Amino acid sequence: MNIFEVIVLAIIEGLTEFLPVSSTGHMIIASSLMGIQSDNFVKLFTVAIQLGTILSVVVLYYKRFFRSVHFYFKLFVAFIPAVIFGLLFSDKIDELLESPLTVGISLVLGGIILLFVDKWFNKGTIDDTDEISYLTALKIGVFQCIAMIPGVSRSGASIVGGMAKKLTRKAAAEFSFFLAVPTMFAATAKKLYDFYKDGHVINSQEINLLLIGNVIGFFVALLAIKTFIDYLSKHGFRVFGIYRIIVGTILVIMVLSGYSLKVI
Repeated sequence: MNIFEVIVLAIIEGLTEFLPVSSTGHMIIASSLMGIQSDNFVKLFTVAIQLGTILSVVVLYYKRFFRSVHFYFKLFVAFIPAVIFGLLFSDKIDELLESPLTVGISLVLGGIILLFVDKWFNKGTIDDTDEISYLTALKIGVFQCIAMIPGVSRSGASIVGGMAKKLTRKAAAEFSFFLAVPTMFAATAKKLYDFYKDGHVINSQEINLLLIGNVIGFFVALLAIKTFIDYLSKHGFRVFGIYRIIVGTILVIMVLSGYSLKVI
């Protein structure tokens, strides 16, 4: 990977990780267009730059992380399903990750759902994440597991799950951001563990690329989160549904036309 590729992927990660548009799909398209060759470091990079986006959530909502110990218990409860499903279906998830067609179809189907979400769940009564019960947190965590299907979008699944459990759009989005912290941290830790367990070592140049990627991802994610919350509160999900359908259709066409797509 060169510095230009790192900057582009970091911007994409920061923009798409917390939006309901699937960062995986965008990474596949971008890496394929740039001709990035997948190797152990590239696979590590695409996961490890999530640390920067995680930090953006903690910085933006730092008061929430120090408000109550119950906050952490609820995040832990919501995080449990991802651990269980991840352990049970890790092989199947890895298999699906190798299928750009699956990503494209998931993008389209998820986009269709987003076109109607605002009508289906327009009576949210919970406007503060502190009001979420432990049972509701657990159910949102189950919804998040749907995103183990590549292209679904972790944020999209957990936000829709929150709205289905009577959270307002804003509260559902914020809880999705909070839930991303343990989920993405665990994914990054596992990827780092596997990387070193297999005998790989990061050299100084690769460390610099990771630092640059995380810094860029951090600042882009700050902007993306603030903009997304403001837009979502006023306008809803329809534009994201349309966007997903367009991107997913492009991805499916690329696959069916024989375009060589690289899953990184």
